[in-house]
Amino acid sequence: MIRHNTKVAIARTGLQVTKLGLGTAPLGGLFTSVLETDSDELIRSAFDNELNFFDTAPLYGHGTAEIRLGRILKTIGKPFVLETKVGRVLNPTDQADKAWFADANPNLEPVFDFSADGVKRSIEDSLKRLGVDHIDIALMHDADDHLEQAIREAYPVLDDYRRQGIIKGVGMGLNLCAPSIAIMKECDLNVALIAGRFTLLDQEAQDKLFQLALKKNVSILAAGVYNSGVLANPNPGATYNYLPASEEVISRARVIGEFLKARNVSLTAAALQFPLRHPAVTVVLTGSRSKAELESNIADFNHDLPQDIWEELEASKLIQPLKVN
Repeated sequence: MIRHNTKVAIARTGLQVTKLGLGTAPLGGLFTSVLETDSDELIRSAFDNELNFFDTAPLYGHGTAEIRLGRILKTIGKPFVLETKVGRVLNPTDQADKAWFADANPNLEPVFDFSADGVKRSIEDSLKRLGVDHIDIALMHDADDHLEQAIREAYPVLDDYRRQGIIKGVGMGLNLCAPSIAIMKECDLNVALIAGRFTLLDQEAQDKLFQLALKKNVSILAAGVYNSGVLANPNPGATYNYLPASEEVISRARVIGEFLKARNVSLTAAALQFPLRHPAVTVVLTGSRSKAELESNIADFNHDLPQDIWEELEASKLIQPLKVN
C-alpha cells in the first residue's frame, strides 16, 4: 500500500521523494501567524515521520518560510530533497504588504522578475536564506502573466543550471491549467506543481494538463488539495483558491462531505488522497502550521478508503469521471 513515506521518483532527476511532501506557505504566516517554536517543531516532526520532500518559495512570508525551513534543514543531519521557486525577487521596502502573510518580513517586498539576472539572483538569495549549499528543484512560480519571459529568459537559465548539475530538476508552480500547458509545451520540465486544479471540487487538470504531463514524462506535484481551506472546513469564512468561498462552493463541499460521512470516510482524508487516483500525479503536497496538523494529515493520507469510493462519487455526479487517455 502507498503510504506517506513511500519513495517515488521525480522524472529524469535521480531524486527519490516521499509520496507526501511538506509545503511551507503556512510557515510564512499565510492567513494567520505561526510561532517560530511551532515551525521548528513541525519541520523536526516531518523528519521524525520520515518525510524528505520540502517545497518553499521566496514569496512565502517574503523570505520567512525559507529562513525557518533552512534553520532546521542545516542542523537535522538527515537527507532531504529541497524545492524552491524563482520568478520573484525580494526588494527592500518600508511599506511591505502583509495582507497575505502575517509573518512577512516588513522590510522586503516580492517583485516579479523572470529575467535571466532575476532568476540567478533569486537562486543565490534563496541559498543564503535557507543556509544550505544546494537546491534540488527550482520551479518557475506564478508565471501566468509572464509566460514569454518565463519561457525565453527564466527557463534557459534553469536548464543551464540543470546541465551543470547545480540543480537536478526544473519545473513550474502555478494555480491555473492554461498557462501551465503553455509552459509545458515549450520547456523540458521534470516537474509541474499545480495547485487546486485536481481536487474534489475541481478536476480541470485531468482534461489536458495531465495528459500532456504523461506524454512528456513530467512528474505532477498536486498541491492545494483542500482548495486553500474549504475542503478542510466547509463553513462560512472558509477560503477557496485563496479568496472567501462562495455559498455555492461551501454547499458543494458540504454535500461531498455528507456523502463521504455516510460511508465512514472523512472529507479531509478523501481530499488528501483524491489526487493519487490519477497516474500523472507523483506527489501530494500539503502545508501544515503545526506538528499536530502534520500528524493529522499523515493519518488521513494513510487511512485506507473503500476501494469503490471514487466510483461512487462519480456515479453520484459529485466528481467528474477519471480521464487518463
